[in-house]
Amino acid sequence: MDAAIRKTNPWAVLAVFALGTFLTLLDLTIVNIAIPSIVDDIHAPLDGILWMLNAYSLVYAVLLITSGRLGDIFGPRQLFAAGVALFTISSALSGLSQDATQLVLSRAGQGFGAALLAPQGLPMITSLFPPNRRGGVFAIFGMLAGLAIVLGPTLGGLIVANWGWRWIFYVNVPVGALILVLTARLIPDLRPGRPHRLDFVGVGLATAGLLAVIYGLIEGQRYDWGVITGVISIPLVIGVGVALIAIFLVQQARRQGHEPLVPFEVFADRNFALMAFVLMAMGFAIVGVFLPLTIYYQSVLGLDAFSAGLTIAPQPVVMMLASGPVAALIQKGYAKRILFVGLLLFVAGQGWIAYTVSADADRWALLPGLIVSGLGMAGVWTPLFDLGTRTLKPRLAGAASGIFSTIQELGAVLATAVIGAVLQNQLATALRTEAMTYSSQLPQPVRAPFVDGFSAAAKQGLEVGVGQSGTPLPLPIGTSADLAMQIGQIAHAVFTHAFVDAMRPAMAVALALVFVGALVTLRARQPKAAEAPVMEAVA
Repeated sequence: MDAAIRKTNPWAVLAVFALGTFLTLLDLTIVNIAIPSIVDDIHAPLDGILWMLNAYSLVYAVLLITSGRLGDIFGPRQLFAAGVALFTISSALSGLSQDATQLVLSRAGQGFGAALLAPQGLPMITSLFPPNRRGGVFAIFGMLAGLAIVLGPTLGGLIVANWGWRWIFYVNVPVGALILVLTARLIPDLRPGRPHRLDFVGVGLATAGLLAVIYGLIEGQRYDWGVITGVISIPLVIGVGVALIAIFLVQQARRQGHEPLVPFEVFADRNFALMAFVLMAMGFAIVGVFLPLTIYYQSVLGLDAFSAGLTIAPQPVVMMLASGPVAALIQKGYAKRILFVGLLLFVAGQGWIAYTVSADADRWALLPGLIVSGLGMAGVWTPLFDLGTRTLKPRLAGAASGIFSTIQELGAVLATAVIGAVLQNQLATALRTEAMTYSSQLPQPVRAPFVDGFSAAAKQGLEVGVGQSGTPLPLPIGTSADLAMQIGQIAHAVFTHAFVDAMRPAMAVALALVFVGALVTLRARQPKAAEAPVMEAVA
């Protein structure tokens, strides 16, 4: 393997892997901005859209550590290429989807492909770059993440506005094909040569447990948090999921000497354990605040996808501009302080947004919050990883990286489920309340059907498309055109005011978790500036 390393251009390898990673990150943000357009086209309810997001994140999170082990066995290049191929094929199928079920399954395929390719970068980087240069390499990936956040909403909005939402998936096909060609030509076949065994029981328990819990959270509102069919109920499904996860943890404890999926030893490092919680909180918050906000821009304010993307853009732009100075301060030993302040700024900025949103707000009224939270995000990712990994034992570095990525994705998965559940529950309540208030503006014969139509919205599946008026309201035969227009206008007002009322508590849940994460940061130990990362080259 040493000969292969000597003949390889490490920066070319880094470029190929970075392009693959960038593709998966970009796909996430592009999809978010397209949600209302997808709803309008295939008439998917809000819980179906949540499953479209979760299908990707759940498969990705559950399989990250497993695919890292597969990379140890078969080689990082082989797994990276397989992941890119699967992601590309699944992207094409996502674009061809005709209903919510097909889209969910295709997105799961994308998540599978992303899970195969993502963990393969660590052995490549640790094999090809000396320890004193890896900090700059990881900083490149941080900048790529910021760039993906910048381009995702804007590029996605441009594509959706001009060619339709299906092309946000189709554009992945030629890029994926290019990455496969570059992989074959530029990436060496690095194989650590150590025997490994896969924990299939652990994978099964974790997958089943997470699926049960998240299914219960997403579908709970549809079934009034009660019976699904026969003796099967939402509380039972969630309870079974929690039990399976508990069994998984016990099973992992018994396998600690036989290559477990989760080596508990990494949590003995205090900084790693604390930063794992902070990372989970940020993974939760990114979805928790941006999911309601993306819907708000298009479904409440009525912006098209491109305008919504441009409105969001100041936040990641500020993040990217501030990342350089922040990285310099981290090198001087201020990581802990920067992370604490960054988390608080993120909470403050997003808190301003939650306070400012209204059904008839100017979209630029949110700009101060976007700038402040963008500045906060610049002070989160790099110091978080610096604190979390710098003092780890070398032999645990690879496993720790997989666990970090998994925890972050699990935070995002849980956020999609929890925030989605809060949003649906609050929206169902707010729709009825607002409908009762606004119904006084209608003639007496249509008031009761008007309120009943919104009351039934949650059970029918809430749709939140562009300019959504709330729920289809059957009009009595003979309704005049003027009355029909009045009902439509009032219905739109009901939906927009109800959604704003619902998004505030949903965002508050995520921000409260990040605030706790900021307090947790105070318990971390600040490594000395001279300490180098402990990652070792794969041997």
